[in-house]
Amino acid sequence: MAIDSFLKLQDQSLVISEGLIAGKWKQAKGNNTFPVINPATGGVLLRCADLDRSAFIDAIGSAKSGTKVFFEQTTAKQRGSLLRRWHDLVMANHLDLAIILSLENGKTIAEAKSEVNYAASFISWFSEEATRAYGDTIASSQPNTMVSTYREPVGVCGIITPWNFPAAMITPDVIHVIPTKDREASMELARNPDVKKLSFTGSTKVGKMLAATAMGTMKRISMELGGNAPFVVFEDADIDKAVDGAMACKFRCAGQTCVCANRLLVHESIVDEFAAKLVSRVEQLRLGAGLDTDTTQGPLINRAAVSKMEAHVQDAIAKGARLLTGGQAPADGKGFFYQPTVLTGATSAMQVAYEETFGPLAAIFAFSDESEAIRLSNDTEYGLAGYFFSRDISRVMRVVRQLQCGMVGVNTGLISAAETPFGGVKESGCGREGSLLGIQEYQNVKSVTIGNL
Repeated sequence: MAIDSFLKLQDQSLVISEGLIAGKWKQAKGNNTFPVINPATGGVLLRCADLDRSAFIDAIGSAKSGTKVFFEQTTAKQRGSLLRRWHDLVMANHLDLAIILSLENGKTIAEAKSEVNYAASFISWFSEEATRAYGDTIASSQPNTMVSTYREPVGVCGIITPWNFPAAMITPDVIHVIPTKDREASMELARNPDVKKLSFTGSTKVGKMLAATAMGTMKRISMELGGNAPFVVFEDADIDKAVDGAMACKFRCAGQTCVCANRLLVHESIVDEFAAKLVSRVEQLRLGAGLDTDTTQGPLINRAAVSKMEAHVQDAIAKGARLLTGGQAPADGKGFFYQPTVLTGATSAMQVAYEETFGPLAAIFAFSDESEAIRLSNDTEYGLAGYFFSRDISRVMRVVRQLQCGMVGVNTGLISAAETPFGGVKESGCGREGSLLGIQEYQNVKSVTIGNL
């Protein structure tokens, strides 16, 4: 372990490399591990336990019995209080958690602090929603009959998260954490009939495979998959605010969030002005390690991400795009960095038009009118997020209805919050996280009809 990396932590015990099963920290059989890489250096932060299929089976068995007892012996109010305590523990350790996140992911410490707060806001939100799992009373069409509904826990849930994993101590049999690089072992979550719900965040290709497998036992699924978000700037937009929005949703986490803008569609009458202002802002970004407080743009997550950036940039240039700034990795070769890049003259023939770059590439496409902007925006199999800027309220209402995506930002590049439904349409997945809809993803509805009253 590169323990020097964690010396800034106030509580070293937060650096955990084991799995958590039935309340006990577990090493893998044979002490098998996989490396966790610091993307700012390319060096190993620590080695994490690489658990096998038997660990999944043990955790699922423990969860099956544990969750049944837990929900039978606690009230909604008590469960809400437990979640609130979890929230408070996260916030009490928010700086240490942000440091760990910055080291592991590469994002700036400022972004990492915001993300810890953001994650904690979901725990807080659902601590309150836990006491509001209401059913309904329905007017029956039959005389002397009452119809009502109850919401009940769906059962054991398997959740596959990207990059880092969360942990919390509710009761030993309720929450389990299983780090692994063994894809076949993790498929136990999709195959095991005792798992009643599967949630996955990742690529569309893997999501489809998991969903198909999960249907073998008719599991409930939530899939938060790939995106190809359009960012449309109409001719009547406030250009400065549009540039602010582009910076927020294109270069956050070095362009590595699922809702980052992937295609910047700008009206031909303002494309040069928008591009110049965007370049001015992008050239102020400072590449560096996330824990350096002067850094405003961290590294990509791995070498493959850098290679994809290089491929998309070179493909666009070869097909006629003009490079305005960036366009290469730093010469020193340290870490997984790539310069924030702006291109103009992008077209639908380029890879960036139909593939999610997942990196700091702002490719600008020009359009001539509203109908073309809508057509280009929807010309993708994905439908997670979309953004547009306009000061025309009639246009706002028209475009909101026509964009084929699950989330729309109007005159803003920031759309995520605990109270807001998060999820997509088309091949960007199914289900919603956050909001009052988020808890319903983990509940079954039972209808009860009482007759002969």
